[in-house]
Amino acid sequence: MTSSTRAVFLDHASLDLGDLDLQPLRQAFDELVLHSSSQPGDIAQRLQGAHVAISNKVALDAASLAACPELKLILISATGTNNVDLAAARQQGITVCNCQGYGTPSVAQHTLLLLLALATRLPDYQQAVRGGAWQQAAQFCLLDFPIIELEGKTLGLLGHGELGGAVARLAEAFGMRVLLGALPGRPPRADRVPLDELLPQVDALTLHCPLTEQTRNLIGKAELARMKPTALLINTARGGLVDEQALADTLRAGHLGGAAFDVLTEEPPRQGNPLLAGDIPRLIITPHSAWGSREARQRIVGQLSENAAAFFAGTPQRVVS
Repeated sequence: MTSSTRAVFLDHASLDLGDLDLQPLRQAFDELVLHSSSQPGDIAQRLQGAHVAISNKVALDAASLAACPELKLILISATGTNNVDLAAARQQGITVCNCQGYGTPSVAQHTLLLLLALATRLPDYQQAVRGGAWQQAAQFCLLDFPIIELEGKTLGLLGHGELGGAVARLAEAFGMRVLLGALPGRPPRADRVPLDELLPQVDALTLHCPLTEQTRNLIGKAELARMKPTALLINTARGGLVDEQALADTLRAGHLGGAAFDVLTEEPPRQGNPLLAGDIPRLIITPHSAWGSREARQRIVGQLSENAAAFFAGTPQRVVS
């Protein structure tokens, strides 16, 4: 550690709900300043004299970085780097490190949760009980909504990194057959099925790929039309991978068996979103919460402190710029 190292966490409330042990992070610096959140106008002033900036989603653009000449390290408390101007950081000699793989168990189980909720029609049955339909049923059970079993069904995976692999293992534990889809711009592989061939085969499709210019609206009107009318679509990756208006129209038309998303193109969706309309059937939306188990968030604390220690030791890790 350098002498008198000062770190500023610009939006720690996006990570810590009061349930985390921040001691490993405090021990990484001589001084750690925590701000629950920061607005764009706060950044330059709050980072004055700081050697390390920690941010989850607060944007650190070229102007903000230029106003902080003592800044040497940016720690992103997430995997995505779109909130940091990486080119400006490189030009200013600032190292940028992110966190990786911390949420795999949490997101993988959430993905299966969404798939199971659609397959078992859980939201519909919950609503039926709340509305009194079971209480008025003619027999002991209520089976108004068709239930499907995952065993023997085919799951398509787009994105087979650490997270996609974890989802595949869970799906196989339920007896599903897993097919890996080819992503645009990637070299062809014998174990990857071209998208236009994959879509008609799958009973469910789950997305675990990054959002790039090549994957934006990867699943649009034409792709949805190629899927089985009973197929299920899960997105716990990034908003923008699916054309949201096309999905809303497809669900209203009854062509798809259901969809469940943990991500939208704008988060939070202050300007509205086609998928938030109240008349879309067989749709589950969760508020980008798949990653947020206490265990996953504590792993981020550990990785932030590891990244800081490695940087000060002259062997930076998880470097993205």
